[in-house]
Amino acid sequence: MKPISWQVQLGLIAVGYAAVLVVAADLLYENHLWELNHPADVVASGGMYAGGDALLEIFIACLFMIPTVFLVWVIARFGTFYTAYSQLLLGLSLSGPVCLSVLSLGENHVAQSLSILCLYRLLWSPLILVGISASRLVARFDRAKRLASYALLIEGMTLGLAVALLIHGAGPDRR
Repeated sequence: MKPISWQVQLGLIAVGYAAVLVVAADLLYENHLWELNHPADVVASGGMYAGGDALLEIFIACLFMIPTVFLVWVIARFGTFYTAYSQLLLGLSLSGPVCLSVLSLGENHVAQSLSILCLYRLLWSPLILVGISASRLVARFDRAKRLASYALLIEGMTLGLAVALLIHGAGPDRR
């Protein structure tokens, strides 16, 4: 049996992304319609619906991880593409300490929208850490391995520092 070419593999991955996009759009649309048809329930139990929305977001992110795993596996054979991907991972991991710094400045010095964006970035940090770890395991080329290792180190230290600050209760408002 002849192996599948990388072009066909990329095509199948694109179909996978399209399928996940359709499923995610349907789930979000159904959720939106339900909330429109039951506004009193949403108002009465806002926290419960926020929790459900968070679970839906996590589920959709995990769905998108399925074709991403295959994409990373395919591009790991090509040094140029995987090195560029590792550089992207390094840039993504560098956004973690920036967001942690922005949040530590406090709400008096930073716009609320930027604070919320940074908070979401840090909340997704464990999933990003898993993705970087898997990418490091798949890396075949020295430069890509080194970049992914740096990204893993930065993301891991940022997550550890964020947890330590959360446990300690450090922040500008604490006296």
